[in-house]
Amino acid sequence: MYSFYSSIKQGLWLFSILLLCVKPSLTQQPALTLRGQIKDQLGAVIVGATVTATNGAGEAKSTKTNNEGVFVISGLAPGSYIVRAEAAGFAVYENKAVEIAAGRPSSLNVKLAATIAEQKVNVQSNAPVSADPENNASAIVIRGKSLDALPDDPEDLRAVLEALAGPAAGPGGAQFNVDGFTAGSRLPPKETIREIRINQNPFSAEYDRLGFGSIQIITRPGTDKFHGYGVFSFGDESLNSRNPFAPNRAPYQSRFYFGGVSGPLLAKRATFFISGGRRETDDNAVINATVLDPSLKIAPFSRAVITPQRDGGFNLRFDLQINPKHTLSSQYTYSRLGQENAGIGEFALPSRAYAIANSEQIARLTETAILSARVVNETRFQFIRSRRSQTVADSAPSLNALEAFLGGGSPIGLSSVDDYRFELHNNTTAAAGGHTWKFGGRLRGVGATNISRMNFNGTYTFAGGLAPRLDANDQVVRDSNGVVALEQITSIERYRRTLVFLQQRLSPQEIRELGGGATQFSIAGGEPEAQITQIDFGGFIHDDWRVRPNFTLSSGLRYEAQSNIDSHLDFAPRLAFAWAPGKNGSGPRRTVIRGGFGVFFDRFSENYILQARRYNGVNQRQYVVSDPSVLDMFPTAPAASALAAFALPQTTRLVSPDLRTPYTLQFAFSLERQLPFNFTASASYLHTRALHLLRSRNLNAPLPGDGAPPQGGAGATLTYESSGIYKQHQLIIGVNNSVGRRLNLFVNYILNRARSDTDGAETFPANTYDLRGEFGRSLLDVRHRLVLGGAFNAPWGVSLNPLIIARSGTPFNITTGRDANDDKLFTERPAFATDIAKPGVIVTRFSALDPNAAPGQRVIPRNFGDGPSFFSVNLRLSKRFNFGPRPSKGPAVQSTAPGATRATASQARQPERPFNLTFAAQIQNLFNHVNAAPPIGNLSSPLFGISNATAVGGFSFGSGAPATSNRRIELQLNLNF
Repeated sequence: MYSFYSSIKQGLWLFSILLLCVKPSLTQQPALTLRGQIKDQLGAVIVGATVTATNGAGEAKSTKTNNEGVFVISGLAPGSYIVRAEAAGFAVYENKAVEIAAGRPSSLNVKLAATIAEQKVNVQSNAPVSADPENNASAIVIRGKSLDALPDDPEDLRAVLEALAGPAAGPGGAQFNVDGFTAGSRLPPKETIREIRINQNPFSAEYDRLGFGSIQIITRPGTDKFHGYGVFSFGDESLNSRNPFAPNRAPYQSRFYFGGVSGPLLAKRATFFISGGRRETDDNAVINATVLDPSLKIAPFSRAVITPQRDGGFNLRFDLQINPKHTLSSQYTYSRLGQENAGIGEFALPSRAYAIANSEQIARLTETAILSARVVNETRFQFIRSRRSQTVADSAPSLNALEAFLGGGSPIGLSSVDDYRFELHNNTTAAAGGHTWKFGGRLRGVGATNISRMNFNGTYTFAGGLAPRLDANDQVVRDSNGVVALEQITSIERYRRTLVFLQQRLSPQEIRELGGGATQFSIAGGEPEAQITQIDFGGFIHDDWRVRPNFTLSSGLRYEAQSNIDSHLDFAPRLAFAWAPGKNGSGPRRTVIRGGFGVFFDRFSENYILQARRYNGVNQRQYVVSDPSVLDMFPTAPAASALAAFALPQTTRLVSPDLRTPYTLQFAFSLERQLPFNFTASASYLHTRALHLLRSRNLNAPLPGDGAPPQGGAGATLTYESSGIYKQHQLIIGVNNSVGRRLNLFVNYILNRARSDTDGAETFPANTYDLRGEFGRSLLDVRHRLVLGGAFNAPWGVSLNPLIIARSGTPFNITTGRDANDDKLFTERPAFATDIAKPGVIVTRFSALDPNAAPGQRVIPRNFGDGPSFFSVNLRLSKRFNFGPRPSKGPAVQSTAPGATRATASQARQPERPFNLTFAAQIQNLFNHVNAAPPIGNLSSPLFGISNATAVGGFSFGSGAPATSNRRIELQLNLNF
């Protein structure tokens, strides 16, 4: 299998190299016409830019770029011309030696560098379809009022953007980039964002990750006039609906203060942008667990606990036009976050709480150089310094009754991470005839000092299983023949029996015979500090060849390598085309057909290397034991040094010596069509296959049959390996529309089917020695997903910005909650029951399941359960009031560009007043629809098949805590000047 796909990669690589070496064909524009395209330095087309060609006699002809950023100047006499391109918010481009002659290419593609002017460039997401590889209609571009509809909270913003990217991001998940850099741990505040682009130019060799799922965030630069704004947002539980999983309306309040000022530093040369803010959130965690009451009776436990969070920071940006050909942009960002009572919620009780203190500093430099009329070079550097610390109040041993409660002290301990990350890019874009070449590289590095006392206090785990049946007085029940009756007990019942019989002073052996006693004990000890450094490199070359005006062929090759693993032949070829069939005629073509193939690598995270170094059996000692002699010490936790004295086997972490970098092969075919009434529609089919995905296995698990571990008396050997596979089919349908100034919307529907045998590096198989049963539904196998968003300008100056997210249920895994094969893991899945009357069989809505499967009995597939669907309507309503002296009305500017819209043809509308005040209400989950998290999949849990929290992040697609209010309303006041 490996050699087969390796041969494919090598063949595609050679084919791409040959393609790159092909000389430009003589498919040129008419000799006496100059045409080209204007883009910004991040690749977005610029609409309405003025392009002027002046000959030696001083005669000039001008035009403006159309909705594709394309300009055409016709009727030029042969000779040398000075070509000048201007757009608000960008440095002026001027080329004094453009030759126009018969029989020679007459095209000029220009990239303008952002500079001191205010960014009011109209970058159309619903521009007429074109064969430009960066203008794919399947992309989602969010700016302006559509951006207002997104959440203000950075974690909620991340969740929504991941929802918009959808499962097309593949098994590696969505990748966030900010101004061309890999994003830090937190996204920039929404108020500093100019534009967000999703799924743009998916097969460019410039990017290491899947283009379908790439999220590009572009922040605001400074302005050539002084501008400022202030934002105040307020939310309270009195405005919100209660959490359906909380016993009462959970306490909540948020206060958000943010402001910024931008303006010139040096006239026509330098600008600044300073912004900052603070968010104060008195949020809460909702606990829904099953515990023992003071009389040792099993009882539900539900409580909302305040989790105060304070975060804030500031951002500085300076843009300098060094000279007409060089622009320098610099940014510095500082952010800090503090939270109390972290780590609780769902099953975790208040005693598990710990405090968080995080800080992050980011410095960025970007230098753009126009080296010649056709060559632009960009150098970018980013440095991130962050510190994260965690402290706990209770250091008692931790308790884990699987999927019933998490109690005792927090296993986090006193921990901290100090790390730095740097990133260096250098990219060059060159135009030659019908070719646009781009080549460059990226060097990234990370260094971290990690102090972790994770599980230094020890953890006792209680699992379910077969046990004697007890009556109401905790006496053994026997059948008519005097045989002890057996039943399947839950994890909390085993814990209850342990405490009850301890009070009765029974011996540990007697407690175990009656179904009590801990199932497992784990503890770590030794040196808490570990260090890691890692570097990765990616170089690329890419060519967009306009073979004909309506046909573009793109090819590229990317090479990647990283330290810490022996996988250095990571070549990633890319090949794509865009064809606009039909005759050109007098108007733009309305149909584009696209196709592409690419190989994409996922880097092996430094965190996995860190774990392997930490738990190598020397630096830290980790024990996971089921020996009764240790378990019978409950509730006292033996120290790690004591277990070492007993010569008990250690648990170690390894990285497989033959580990390879995971990679994905993706094929896509798209049809785009410009429809009447300014609608643009696209339909894309994606086939994705990923190889060498990461998973974990215990290579010293007891062998089937004799039950002897292959490494003898050694403990568990948990190994990261790259043996997983992933297959996915997707149909993506998108429609976007802009109807005048009133309405702008986009709709995105995804039909998806995904199968895999791993869901990430920490996924363990049910049977270490038989991976055949692991291939099944991926956690990304969400069959239907619909996203609708936009902006509507209603009467009386009211703006409505809806964002609707709907999807079918996510899969979840069903396990027995027991370690039947003694591999120190609780990953076993039940079998389909063949005899419902068999002791221990559990009848569920999914099927009749047998946790005590006999040899040969059919085990259920991985991720067999299907969770609840999700539906949320989020809406922002706003009303703006303008005030202050009204500027004089500007002159009309007529566009001669083909396909120019009314907005570009005339800019003679009445100028707005300099001050405006906006009142807004941001509503999440407008219709108060209950979106539950995936159900509990542990058959030994008292809550099996039941959801005990709302969907994570409030949107169920991102990180963060479950939503603490089912419907949340925040009021906002915006002042701009």
